[in-house]
Amino acid sequence: MSLTICNVHFTQQPERIVWFSSPLAKLLKLGGRKSVNVKLGRDIVPAAVRTINRKGHHVYMSAGLRRSVRIPISGNVYLTKVAAEEIKLGPLIGILTDSSHSSSTSPFGERTGFVKQLLHLGKKRAYFFGFTPRDINWHQETVHGWFLDNAGNWIRRIVPLPDVVYNRLPNRRAENGVVITALRERFIRKQIPFFNWSFFNKSDVYKLLDKDPEALRHLPESVDNPDSERIKELLEKHQFLYYKPTAGSLGIGIYRLTYHPRKGYFIRYRRNGSNVLLRFSNFASLMRMLRARHGSDLSHYVVQQGIRLVEIDNCPIDFRFHMHKDGRNQWVVAGIGAKKAGRGSVTTHIKNGGSLMTPEQALGRTFGPRANDVLREAKDIAVKLSEAIERNYSHALGELGLDIGIDREGGVWMFEANAKPGRSIFKHPALKEQGKASLEYILDHCLYLSKFRRRDGS
Repeated sequence: MSLTICNVHFTQQPERIVWFSSPLAKLLKLGGRKSVNVKLGRDIVPAAVRTINRKGHHVYMSAGLRRSVRIPISGNVYLTKVAAEEIKLGPLIGILTDSSHSSSTSPFGERTGFVKQLLHLGKKRAYFFGFTPRDINWHQETVHGWFLDNAGNWIRRIVPLPDVVYNRLPNRRAENGVVITALRERFIRKQIPFFNWSFFNKSDVYKLLDKDPEALRHLPESVDNPDSERIKELLEKHQFLYYKPTAGSLGIGIYRLTYHPRKGYFIRYRRNGSNVLLRFSNFASLMRMLRARHGSDLSHYVVQQGIRLVEIDNCPIDFRFHMHKDGRNQWVVAGIGAKKAGRGSVTTHIKNGGSLMTPEQALGRTFGPRANDVLREAKDIAVKLSEAIERNYSHALGELGLDIGIDREGGVWMFEANAKPGRSIFKHPALKEQGKASLEYILDHCLYLSKFRRRDGS
């Protein structure tokens, strides 16, 4: 299978004709062919073949052919020869997202900037576009997608169903609805790779890894929907616990529970933008307070062993490892942000008073000359944890955000895994290059899944 980058141009002829520059025709071994099938996505259209005397790899498509095969825009894209009589352009890669606030200049609301970055990066290698669930026409097997023109402006084009879908739907509730569940399953039935199936709940990953010995070594003890007796037992065993909503995010609704045999029970949480610390003389009083605040919602909570993390200025630090599958289908660490908790805060979230630094800064201050070895070990474990999650998960994954802690002895612990991680760590000036690398990994993995790659994987 030949694979090359070509420059696609459009002409005005109404007939279905495709012209190849002489070097490209030679590479594709089209000498003597009078016709060829041109494919984009799942659309295949026959066209007459012509050759033009021009250096480089150029393809000219008549207006009639462009319309029939739904080529969205001119410019550089991959071309592969599938068979003697068939060539395929692409890949056609869709980023699935949504927003309740959209416009012609901001079609995906607050996610528009992220989608635009991906489209810019992929512009010379593939047909990347953004779309929402409402843009799909299943009857005609088309998508009314959003592309960037050569000036960087948003334009809409109707194209065939994509070769790959990168799922960035932002809303847990909508994603669990009947419509989105059916949408995902339809793509899979059509054998279109669809990666990042859905958000994880906090307990999902622990259930996935429950029988994976390699991963279990790095997981704190965790119990889904524990009764009060179990919470008390764990609290007296570990001295402190985290009590979290299974579908929570941004640290909302998290409690830190602490037990001191002589002093009693303590609870730390965030209320109205401030950190709260309360003391109870007995465990029953603590549970009454939690039930008064949450009632039956406590059935959607998970309790997790607390780990004594490394600290700076008496404030604990944890790490967000942003993981990707690359163009060779291997897990890699794209970026790491070290998050220092605000004084008195339950979590390290920036919105709760936390601060962001590089892992080198954080570990240098806590482990000194051992910092590089500790970081190297944490990266290796993050890759192994990603592999463990993938092998125990029934859907395709291409990206993970791992919330990892390092204890005072250098032990590595995973607290949470996010299937659609946020990108706030890349706002740090020192992590901007890692943010760009993260986008490159997304593109490379989409190319891998689309099968537009050479035999060496490049």
